[in-house]
Amino acid sequence: MRSAALLILAGAFLLGCPKNEEPTTKSQPDETPAPTKEETPEVTQREGQAPAQYTVELDTTKGAIVIDVHRDWSPHGADRFYELVQSGYFTDVAFFRVIGGFMAQVGISGDPALNTEWRAKRIPDDPVKASNTRGTVTFATSGPDSRTTQFFINFGDNARLDGMGFSPFGKVKDMGPVDALYDGYGEGAPRGRGPAQGRLQAEGNAYLRENFPKLDYIKSAKIIE
Repeated sequence: MRSAALLILAGAFLLGCPKNEEPTTKSQPDETPAPTKEETPEVTQREGQAPAQYTVELDTTKGAIVIDVHRDWSPHGADRFYELVQSGYFTDVAFFRVIGGFMAQVGISGDPALNTEWRAKRIPDDPVKASNTRGTVTFATSGPDSRTTQFFINFGDNARLDGMGFSPFGKVKDMGPVDALYDGYGEGAPRGRGPAQGRLQAEGNAYLRENFPKLDYIKSAKIIE
């Protein structure tokens, strides 16, 4: 467990690890009395805001990965994921850091220009309302309010990440394709044999295809519900 925890701090981004449990949602205390049915305001969706729930299909080299997103778990995270999918960001994007029993990380574009564009588009942190259990999907971070485009899928029960501020925003329906992702390169450089995030951001997929040809990719992503 201690060695797995050290893996979280690799490169410029952090991540997590899981078990077969359903993430739990913790309600926030509210001192305001609940409105009566007649007084309940209509919920409207602001521009750029994701629906309360939506489903994304990632077409990957290991098959379709379907993610149910819950905005109440992580509002800023759900909104950002929605924005990225709608913009077509997840096209030919590698699972560049896959650590068996821990997590699979993805989200650095194969286009260096896109990486430069999105690097400054950070979103605020969300409170952790769901646990990092098996199949949950969570944005990676390098510190407070630093989430941009990278996310990870928990292979096992990584509940220890909850206290570190990693806020899941969705859950994979069928982990079969995720479990099949190639994990032979393991941790990224310089701690391991896998890709160096800095080089991937600067050189794009050309760097990966020359040096890490067995990596799996998100070929495209779309909202299906």
